[in-house]
Amino acid sequence: MFQQLAALALSAATPALPAPPLPSTSATTSFHKVQVEGVGIFYREAGPRDAPTIVLLHGFPSSSREFNNLIPLLATRYHLIAPDYPGFGQSDAPSPDTYRYSFDHLAQTTGALLDQLGIRRYSLYLHDYGAPVGYRMILAHPERLQALIVQNGNAYREGLGPKWTRIAEYWAAPAAHPEVVDAFLSFDATKQRHLAGTRHPERYDPDSWTDEAAHLALPGQRAIQAALLYDYRTNVAAYPVWQAWLRTHRPPTLVAWGANDPSFVAAGAEAYRRDLPDAEIQLLDAGHFALDEATDAIAQRILDFLARHPG
Repeated sequence: MFQQLAALALSAATPALPAPPLPSTSATTSFHKVQVEGVGIFYREAGPRDAPTIVLLHGFPSSSREFNNLIPLLATRYHLIAPDYPGFGQSDAPSPDTYRYSFDHLAQTTGALLDQLGIRRYSLYLHDYGAPVGYRMILAHPERLQALIVQNGNAYREGLGPKWTRIAEYWAAPAAHPEVVDAFLSFDATKQRHLAGTRHPERYDPDSWTDEAAHLALPGQRAIQAALLYDYRTNVAAYPVWQAWLRTHRPPTLVAWGANDPSFVAAGAEAYRRDLPDAEIQLLDAGHFALDEATDAIAQRILDFLARHPG
């Protein structure tokens, strides 16, 4: 008895050991560019090809590069595909005269890439622009979706932060509000998409926003991004359709949301409960690019979540 009591006392006095670090490997990561519908599409691939696939859909104004730190943490168990949309990252950026920059078209091209790669079943990770791209892919091929992971990917009006009031003025009269596009593409806005709402600015790599700003300054980018910003109004109009699909089909869903995001506010995460009462919703003390500072936490949630929903 004395030995048992002593063991209990020692256990109570000993602080809990920290969780072991997540296993990580970049050994299988590769980089590719293929022609899809006449456009060069770049994508990152990692993990065993016979494992379940996760398709990572990036936000504005980033690229698949935003998943650089997440991919090795998931590639030990999953096959990862992370494409760049036309006009973003390392993919081609054809003129709007030859490629229609709409979310319908981005989804079509991304879906065609997966068809070309022979990927017929996948989980989707949706961030920012990845949400309107991903929901269109889901509606086009609902049978392909295994599970849904949403990180600051909006599908509800209450998730739109105050800045969207000015953007709505641009939607109503785009020629009358070029200053909205100027602000949207500015260096300060690009930087603040990363830093706004964080208490840990030291965890953010400045190369992220300097590289994004340099990309946005390339010839032709203003026309591309202005077209997509104008087309974003179609996403808001489609919210009820997406919500109805979620309500009807109720896919396994994890919502991991940077709660301090001023663009897609935390109410947008909570709103998923209306249509997905079984969704796992995690509000993180982070901003819009939550992966910049909460990579391990998000990766662990994804691994735990998908282990419970193997498809």
